[in-house]
Amino acid sequence: MKIYKNFNIQNKFQKSAIAIGNFDGFHLGHQRVIKIGKAVAKKNNLKFGLLVFQPLPVMFFNKKLKNYRLDSLNQKIASSKKLGIDFLIIKKFDKKFSKISSDKFIESILYKKLKTRFIFISRNFRFGKNRTGNVKLLKKKEKLYNYTTNTIKPFNKKGLTISSTLIRKNILKGKIAYANKLLGRFWTIEGLVTKGEQRGRKIGFPTCNLDMKNYIVPKIGVYSCNVIIDKKIKKKGIVNVGYRPTFGKNRLVLEVHIFGLKKNLYDKRIKIMLIRFIRKEKKFKNITQLKKQIKKDIKKAKSV
Repeated sequence: MKIYKNFNIQNKFQKSAIAIGNFDGFHLGHQRVIKIGKAVAKKNNLKFGLLVFQPLPVMFFNKKLKNYRLDSLNQKIASSKKLGIDFLIIKKFDKKFSKISSDKFIESILYKKLKTRFIFISRNFRFGKNRTGNVKLLKKKEKLYNYTTNTIKPFNKKGLTISSTLIRKNILKGKIAYANKLLGRFWTIEGLVTKGEQRGRKIGFPTCNLDMKNYIVPKIGVYSCNVIIDKKIKKKGIVNVGYRPTFGKNRLVLEVHIFGLKKNLYDKRIKIMLIRFIRKEKKFKNITQLKKQIKKDIKKAKSV
């Protein structure tokens, strides 16, 4: 898969089929769009690519919106490769780009730069300055710029439309098992292990700390999880997302206790795959009570 940071793509990727959107989470709905797009591209002997934006436009326009993303950019790239996409355009969403009119986006980018033949979007897709562009405008310009617009019907599951928004709502509520079903995989947080205060080690349950960065913060509490270390070692564990009230702290941390692992993981990249919500975070009277509860949490996590 070829990755581009601008619209100056190679000739072999011009005149292609392309899906446009945020694709945050690469959930089942996104996977359906890609499956349909790839089939159309193959039928017409064309390449298939994605056009995504970094940062997400909603985060660009709302600077205070920090913890929002379902996936990191690295995860988005990995998912694109896994799904067999030919090329990925990661366009920096900045002030200059946000001021491009919807007509200019179609003429200068989709037509002149990319020479797009097939466009795949959701029915509520908006683009251009002040979000004036929509499906209706794209269809209106089809004959003039020689492309075909395809709006993919929403993917429904038990009466609910699968979307990144719905998945975020369930993660916020701690309904990780249901969010995983909508994603078609375990929701995963990845990053480098950082050095904490080593309180877990002192009480007999050493933990690895990860910076949440821009990931959406799940419901505060304890979760069962799987952990991937250096892309190969898979272990089970428990994750605590919270403020550690027993120790009088008020800074949000994500810490994972990995079962059966004793070696130091500082500066190692790990992936934490959340499986199920176990309990809410609570303040204990003393360390002894906390240790008893952790043992119960581990027992419950191992049974999942």
